[in-house]
Amino acid sequence: MVGSSHEALHRIFQKEPGLLTSALQQVLSVPFPTPHDFAAMNVDLTEIEPVERRVDTLLRAETDEGAYLLVVESQGKPDERKRGSWPYYLSYLYEKYRCEPVLIVVTQSSATARWAAEPIHLGVRGMPSLTVRPFVLGPDNVPVIATRQEAERDVPLAVLSAMTHGRGRQAPAILESLAAALRTIDRDSAAALVQFVDSCLTDPQAQRMWRDLMTAMQYFWRHPLAEEVREQGREEGRVADRADMTLRILEWRGISVPDAVRERVVSCSDLEQLTTWSQRAVHATTAEDLFAGPNG
Repeated sequence: MVGSSHEALHRIFQKEPGLLTSALQQVLSVPFPTPHDFAAMNVDLTEIEPVERRVDTLLRAETDEGAYLLVVESQGKPDERKRGSWPYYLSYLYEKYRCEPVLIVVTQSSATARWAAEPIHLGVRGMPSLTVRPFVLGPDNVPVIATRQEAERDVPLAVLSAMTHGRGRQAPAILESLAAALRTIDRDSAAALVQFVDSCLTDPQAQRMWRDLMTAMQYFWRHPLAEEVREQGREEGRVADRADMTLRILEWRGISVPDAVRERVVSCSDLEQLTTWSQRAVHATTAEDLFAGPNG
């Protein structure tokens, strides 16, 4: 399973390498030749010296113009160390493979995208010996794909759109369109793409919506992420049961429950906290006694 948005933002291109070409050509307007073959490469760029250096994803693209090395870096926030490591990656790869290296940075942050797009100049100010200009994919240039028709035309690009824009007011339309489009491709590919989106949805409401949409897709329930969703559902059920038990104990004991107390109990999602409150309910003399004591 994909465990984080960092992993998802670059591994999506390992699963769908053609998406990288589409992003370069359509999103960034780079005259990149269309590859007829891709090959995953070792991401370890460590030399004999014991200094470990790894890129996130490295692909070799074979085109009619020759081979290119596509270096994909997932970036969550600005990191000035990259201003030194990115030029190293490109120089090392060119020296080792004698292929043209291309650096693509992927981010969910507009601020990080602006930082990453700044050219890296090494050498004399105004007359650098080396300049690196990263290509950047982020929320300011990846298209918002919010209709079913658009999503069905290019499902991988719709996945990248959801991974980049899956928050705020546009999230429902983006996710619903993608969910519909995933039904038009083979089940194994769709199940894998579901993971990438799930890992990148940092907004809890958007992730909940996405998982609700996925429950309607039968093949999804054979996927490892499905067990996580089911477990989350079981956990939510236990939380609801415990909250209900706490209030019922008070009511059984003839203790009135003000709306403020009821709201606090019902809105709590911490099972351990609810367990503490249910234990206090057995001995409480007022509803407010639930919150008297250590840990609220």
